[in-house]
Amino acid sequence: FKADPRHKFIGETESQLNDFGYFLLNRKRIEDAVAVFRLNTEYYPNSANAFDSLGEAYLAAEKKEEAVRAYEKAISLDPNLQSSLDALKKLKGE
Repeated sequence: FKADPRHKFIGETESQLNDFGYFLLNRKRIEDAVAVFRLNTEYYPNSANAFDSLGEAYLAAEKKEEAVRAYEKAISLDPNLQSSLDALKKLKGE
């Protein structure tokens, strides 16, 4: 998308991609949401929030192992990210 010259003036941001991912997730377009959140983590690999959102989408897709990995990555980037801490605790049955 970014490499395509037709999109050079579109200034997508982390939050816009995240919002679009949730838009899709809320409409039960789960695989599309996963793809958008995954793209967001590629564009913003240091964003704990992007990985937290990806974890949520993986949970919706019933991909527990992937969700755990995404949440663990989020916590590695922000050890105090409560939503990821809570999700991991629940997933691990603690």
